[in-house]
Amino acid sequence: MEHPFSKSLSTAERVKRLSEVVGAEDALCILINADPDAMASALALKRFFWRRVRRVSICHVNEIQRADNLAFVRLLRIVQVPLKDLKPETFTRWAIVDGQPGQHEHFIDRDFDIIIDHHPFEETSKAKHMDIRDQYGATSTIMTEYLRGAGIRPSPRLATALYYGIKTDTDNFVRESVPNDINAFRYLYQFANTTIIKKIESSEMTMDTLDSYRKAIDRLVLVRDTGFIHMGNIENQDSLVMIADFFMRLVETTRCVVSGEYGDKLIVIIRNAGFRGNAGKTVQRVFSGLEASAGGHKSAARAEVPLTAISGKLNRDEDVAGFLRTLFTGRG
Repeated sequence: MEHPFSKSLSTAERVKRLSEVVGAEDALCILINADPDAMASALALKRFFWRRVRRVSICHVNEIQRADNLAFVRLLRIVQVPLKDLKPETFTRWAIVDGQPGQHEHFIDRDFDIIIDHHPFEETSKAKHMDIRDQYGATSTIMTEYLRGAGIRPSPRLATALYYGIKTDTDNFVRESVPNDINAFRYLYQFANTTIIKKIESSEMTMDTLDSYRKAIDRLVLVRDTGFIHMGNIENQDSLVMIADFFMRLVETTRCVVSGEYGDKLIVIIRNAGFRGNAGKTVQRVFSGLEASAGGHKSAARAEVPLTAISGKLNRDEDVAGFLRTLFTGRG
């Protein structure tokens, strides 16, 4: 498939094309599935259009529950609107950063003017300005390049947000990244407040987090070098991400599959540290035919599967766990 955005296009041309999408009388809404990379990228896009358009607002479609993400929002004073409070009729232009329309149910039924992302390109993604660079480790890197190309020096607050966005999405450059990520990280360092970064990173543990880890330890099943953990019904999707990252610290694991039932969906988080496996391709393969939204990178991936698509195989938590082990290993 032809890449939707020419990789040979200069930064100056990208900046020019982006600035032409939104006019002076437009009101732009930036939709995000809020995590540090998405929030930082949205802040950068908002800064890019500062004083160029009538209004820019950031709207998050998910509930922010992780303690470190809440600290990120509070310490960096990030103003954003939850989806339930959004008034769509007041906006004339729409953007997604760090995501694509097919990756969330609240993104699907809307025509977007701007899509900027570092995840693998999805065929359903269409926009007037679409910049998808799946070789990059973070969308924050892409947005840093836009700012620099436009001659915009980030404020300490924005630089700190972008710095942390790159730091988290590359997992301190352990996950896939390119020299552009390192260059952006080094550039932002001179403006970022590292004291705030340390505070955010030390704010990830709560009593609920400890309780989730305790439950996960009890439910861990090792099959060769893959750790499987099914958490049953969950109230916080982000807890699955934290658990997957935590259990990748085990010497015995090179892959973790952590799952939970959230509403009417089965959420599955994959982490992979092996040389051969590709988490993104794996979730697309194992969940094909199950009406799933699935994708990611070599080392990290996510899938959302309607429970109705596998309802005949789901009776108890143990059934879900066994079903997933069979999908991934061929053994229950």
